[in-house]
Amino acid sequence: MNKERSSPAGDRRAPFWFLGGQARILVPSTATGGSLSVMEFTDSKGHAPPLHVHEAEDEIWIVLDGEVTFFIGDDRHDLHAGAVAHGPRGVPHSYLVRSPNARLVVAFGPAGIETWFAANGSPIVDVNDAPAPFDIEAVIASAQAHRLRVTGPPPAA
Repeated sequence: MNKERSSPAGDRRAPFWFLGGQARILVPSTATGGSLSVMEFTDSKGHAPPLHVHEAEDEIWIVLDGEVTFFIGDDRHDLHAGAVAHGPRGVPHSYLVRSPNARLVVAFGPAGIETWFAANGSPIVDVNDAPAPFDIEAVIASAQAHRLRVTGPPPAA
């Protein structure tokens, strides 16, 4: 059996569960002097984080695989593999996976928020396991320290 063991606080490139999907840190803030971090997210159809605002960083989303709708302020962007969207700091945003699966690369500038994702993640013990359960209230409460706040429910199809 192929097992991938990781700890969100350990190997930063190892995948971990986050809000029902897989995440991994590709470029941590320590590699860029805090100017930029890059993460990868793999989510299944219907996955949507709550509407939220980053007060401290901008985001750039690059869809690698699948179809994803991004909600940025009052705008809606239906994107497919190869498309890019920008989420400016201070603007509420979220996304909704429309295809069976989607894979995104997300750049954050400045860096630092990747530590929040890792701290709220769960290790992937076996890549064939179902996503780990999570406590959304605890995740939301811990976000305040990173100037990240939830402003609404996840978008629906």
